[in-house]
Amino acid sequence: MALDERAFFSEKPETRSAKYQCPKCRRPSDYSIRWGRRSKRDRPPAGADEGDRAKFAKLRDYLLRLDDEVNCKVCGKKFEIPSQHSLMFVDQLAGLPNDEDLEREIATASGEAEPAPESSKPPLPARFTRKSSGWK
Repeated sequence: MALDERAFFSEKPETRSAKYQCPKCRRPSDYSIRWGRRSKRDRPPAGADEGDRAKFAKLRDYLLRLDDEVNCKVCGKKFEIPSQHSLMFVDQLAGLPNDEDLEREIATASGEAEPAPESSKPPLPARFTRKSSGWK
């Protein structure tokens, strides 16, 4: 009899943040999503036959999403998380770029200039920088 998958992995909970857009109010926000990290054990379990050992050699660590729905932080409506990312392999996560690098790469590929640093902004007019005399 083949062994259960839980015999090959050790599981621990994990929380990761993700950005989703509410379908009702259309506002994007960051949400903390619960995941279960399943890590491959260091050796096959006792009582494993040759088929189980062959299966164990091919296994990889992965994350399994536990939350299916979240509440919108703006309008309060509950919406479903897109299901295309319900299982992710850990070794594929290591090479992903972060959001800032990705935005910079998209901007350079589209031919847009890099955003200028904040210090190169024009100075504010004097009417905005004068000290207010307070309400009278």
